[in-house]
Amino acid sequence: MKPKISQLGISIKLSMMILFFLWSCNSLFGKVKEIKSQNRRVIQQQPKDLLAGFSKAVSYSGFRTGQHPDRGNGAICPTGGQILEDLKLLSFGSGFGLIRLYDSGENSESVLKIISQHKINLKVMLGIWLNAEISNHKGCAWLKEPIPAETLAKNKVANLKEIGNGIMLARQYPDIVAAVNVGNEALVDWNDHMVNVDTVISYVRRVKKSIVQPVTVADNYEWWAAHGSKLSKELDFIAIHIYPVWEGKDIQQGLSYSIANVQKVRDSIPDSKLVISEAGWASEASEFGDRATVEKQMVYYRQLMEWSAKRNITTFFFEAFDEDWKGDPNNSMGAEKHWGLFTVDRKPKKIMQGYNMN
Repeated sequence: MKPKISQLGISIKLSMMILFFLWSCNSLFGKVKEIKSQNRRVIQQQPKDLLAGFSKAVSYSGFRTGQHPDRGNGAICPTGGQILEDLKLLSFGSGFGLIRLYDSGENSESVLKIISQHKINLKVMLGIWLNAEISNHKGCAWLKEPIPAETLAKNKVANLKEIGNGIMLARQYPDIVAAVNVGNEALVDWNDHMVNVDTVISYVRRVKKSIVQPVTVADNYEWWAAHGSKLSKELDFIAIHIYPVWEGKDIQQGLSYSIANVQKVRDSIPDSKLVISEAGWASEASEFGDRATVEKQMVYYRQLMEWSAKRNITTFFFEAFDEDWKGDPNNSMGAEKHWGLFTVDRKPKKIMQGYNMN
């Protein structure tokens, strides 16, 4: 005859089973948390990882009202006097020692020449602009039709010429050009000037063989995290773009989201030296509403620059001056026109009003 099990005994056994289950779950969750913690790589870099020794830097183009790069019918570039005014404003007035240029064309050559002639204390990350070699009309929202094969073939020739110009300028100004960037957002899936990653690698190798400066490629942080491992092995450092305001964030999440972007790349490509080659906050924008103000731009700039300086990450704030040639010509409030630390007519925004502008 089987002994009867008391209600108390059943309760004790059930309690023990529940306690064991909870202990097991807690142990499992602890292990998962530990694994996640182990996978998160340290962002902190060393002082030697700073580009040319600077943590604070700025992107510079310099096109004023009525001026623009070549959009098919030739460029209208700033004058030498205008460039000199800008460079003095950025160096002497605003305390920048490092600027980023986006191509190796006529305007960039003038900038390097004026820095050299006037002995302005500025270093440069020189750009090599790559035009489309693939028609990304299915991925790019503003490409309504395929890019003709004939145009793509001409772009290939133009890209090779641009590479040659970049190599020449890096050799001509070795004390000014601190690094060379091959391609800007030519890999991310929404761009209008796409180039195959293997082609970019071949261009990087050509440049690296020809100059002594470090070489990089600049692109969106998401692309780097998802696809950048192969390319990163070819580079001296990787250059990432982060824009929390473009991704729907307000200023309260600006810094934390930016850090999460950097962390995502660091976790994916743990052994690469990082530079933030673009990060900014529009001072006004029809696309962003009240998320874009001069006050919020100032907060983001100060927070990001303080954070990156502590972690020895060179950060190029985008950008030096508003450029009204960009974006929709019928929308003066478009975000593309309002990222500058200064207005298009060189008036300091709130972020710069504490500096000596004389």
